[in-house]
Amino acid sequence: MSRTISTRAHANAEEFPAGSLATGEEVSPFRLEGRSDRVAVLWFDQPARSVNTLTPSLAAPFGGVLEAAERDSGIDALVLASAKTDSFVVGADVALLAEIGSEEEGRELSRQAQRLADRLESFSKPIVAAIHGDCLGGGLELALACAARVASDADATRLGLPEVQLGLVPGAGGTQRLPRLIGVEESLALILTGRRIGAARARELGLVDDVVHPAILIEVAAERAASIAGDGRSGSRSRAQRDLKSLLLEHNPLGRRVLFSQAEKRARKRTGGHMPAPLEALEAIRVGIEQGRRAGLRAEAEAFGRLAVSPQSEALVDLFRWRQELAKETGAEDGEDATAEALPVAKVAVVGAGLMGSGIARVTAQRAGLPVRVKDIDHEPLLAGLRSLAHGLERDVAEGRLSDRERERILSRVLPTTGTSGFGRADLVIEAVVEDLEVKRAVLRAVEERIGERAIFASNTSSLPIAGLAEASRRPDRVLGMHYFSPVERVPLLEVVRTDASAPEAVATCVELGKRQGKTVIVVRDGPGFYTTRILAPYINEACWLLGEGAPIEEIDDALTDFGFPVGPLQLLDEVGIDVGHEIAGVLHRAFGERAAPAPAQAALAEARRRDDDRRGRKNGCGFYRYRRRNGDWARSDGADDEVYRLLGVEPEEGAVPPPRIVDRCVLAMVNEAVRCLDEGIVRSVRDAEVGAVFGLGFPPFLGGPLRFVDRRGADDVVADLESLTASCGVRFEPAARLVTMAAEERSFHPSR
Repeated sequence: MSRTISTRAHANAEEFPAGSLATGEEVSPFRLEGRSDRVAVLWFDQPARSVNTLTPSLAAPFGGVLEAAERDSGIDALVLASAKTDSFVVGADVALLAEIGSEEEGRELSRQAQRLADRLESFSKPIVAAIHGDCLGGGLELALACAARVASDADATRLGLPEVQLGLVPGAGGTQRLPRLIGVEESLALILTGRRIGAARARELGLVDDVVHPAILIEVAAERAASIAGDGRSGSRSRAQRDLKSLLLEHNPLGRRVLFSQAEKRARKRTGGHMPAPLEALEAIRVGIEQGRRAGLRAEAEAFGRLAVSPQSEALVDLFRWRQELAKETGAEDGEDATAEALPVAKVAVVGAGLMGSGIARVTAQRAGLPVRVKDIDHEPLLAGLRSLAHGLERDVAEGRLSDRERERILSRVLPTTGTSGFGRADLVIEAVVEDLEVKRAVLRAVEERIGERAIFASNTSSLPIAGLAEASRRPDRVLGMHYFSPVERVPLLEVVRTDASAPEAVATCVELGKRQGKTVIVVRDGPGFYTTRILAPYINEACWLLGEGAPIEEIDDALTDFGFPVGPLQLLDEVGIDVGHEIAGVLHRAFGERAAPAPAQAALAEARRRDDDRRGRKNGCGFYRYRRRNGDWARSDGADDEVYRLLGVEPEEGAVPPPRIVDRCVLAMVNEAVRCLDEGIVRSVRDAEVGAVFGLGFPPFLGGPLRFVDRRGADDVVADLESLTASCGVRFEPAARLVTMAAEERSFHPSR
């Protein structure tokens, strides 16, 4: 047994027999740090990893270090803590989840995790979890097995059981321990949604016992551990024991039946019935409450095994893994100098204070923590943009995501102007003006007069080729696209668009800023519509063709939301802007000819605008749906606007097009174009194609993306359906060449598990 002493400075630290359990050259992820108060800190620190994750290989060293602590008469209690910066334990290793090949493998993985947590809970000396940073999934399940929990009040500290977001259930006893600690109702709210909460909310629920400043976290946890060791009582008191509502709802059969029934209805509504994981979690909790913990743990492991090999979990785990990969990448292309480093960005400028510009300014000031100069041509649009930004922050405060002090700090970073003062100090300028190439070129020329030689100019265009914009620049290697999505603060994707002339360090700089803004970033090649707009346009266009054929607005949107999209295509066009959609349709029509011809309904709505029927969507309260003013913004009221049918000369007919036909036409139009983009090198990889469609456009995540959709359906069936649609609807459905080849060769985009 080696003797270890932490290198951390600590007033109570002393040398102490402990279990580093080094075997040969292998270094254990666990080490004990002795203290003079007879409490030892058990540090968890996986070598060569930025965060701690759980794997079966931890069982032996973890058991060994606990045995060492148990034998040591100088230790009365333990504090479990992470040596990582801003991270406790983030859950199971996602690569391990991706390798599960059978239900039995999944069940055994869950049983191993349950045994690990049981070992903590049954340890002869009290263990208190000291939580700083992300404490998620299996990490929270370990903390639940401890006698008590103390959390830091840092913004980085978040707690949750997000397994359902990977198509799974908690697998280390979380479905059993959490309800007994905070009550069934609150547990259902957390487990069935995968929602993360901050430390303050965790204390309100009784999930943690104390919330303190990070500087004293270990001290307070050690004091609590010593206190528990001294009086022999449990460190936490079940919320259910002191909550009258919980008693009435949870501790009698009728109340439980109502509670579980309501939770099931909410889960089905939230997932559209596409996700089995929330219902499996609900059942494991119910079994544990009604039949006891041992039965509940068996139900949990069985559910984990079934879900681990489900198509939904396979898709969601891959998406999660791909986002992790993208978070580590610089945007360099294959064969390119991958050592190109992002340039430092200390100040950002945004041109255009509209919906997109104010959103970009917000995520720059709020998430990246950078000062941002916001310019518009006049005070009125500038003030409107600032009001929109401020209202968004006020909502965050009202919902507990921000403090008043942090809101004021964020606002102080936003500097409005109608000129170009301060642009000379900007490292990166993002243009977010109207979708007009000449206007954008004029902005570029004006900005280049003020910015430095190394500064980067990025356009937030959604369809105009960046090379065409860069023709107006003296430094085309510094001109790129940064395509954000509306609403900027909510949609997680950023599409960085590079041209043949783009400097690698300029690409890396835009990618790095996007990550600082909290975005998942994909890099795509330049071209009309890039990737996301190019595949979204035929999807929306097909909805407009269906509308012209008499399919009611709401039936079209309902069919696609039932399929799994968060909103339907016509509602989405209202959000994007009918005028913007018309401009994009024109760009793509000019680029791709007849197969991208806009539906007559789009042209008719554009013509109506010229006749003073200014139908632009939600931004002016006039679109496919009816809107009313609410808190200074346009909010959708009930129902479609029947005036649209009159403008189009259409008589809507219920059931004119069956929902499966609506889905096939819209989805296959998108899927077909996604394959073309992959074939042409617009999008770099299958991974990026799936991530872009899911996190930028809302393609149903449980389906994994448009290319996995092809695999599930079969390339031969997809080609047959496209050929049938080509015969009935025209050239816009002609199958992509790659799909035809894949069908003939029986190939798929993704390897089978």
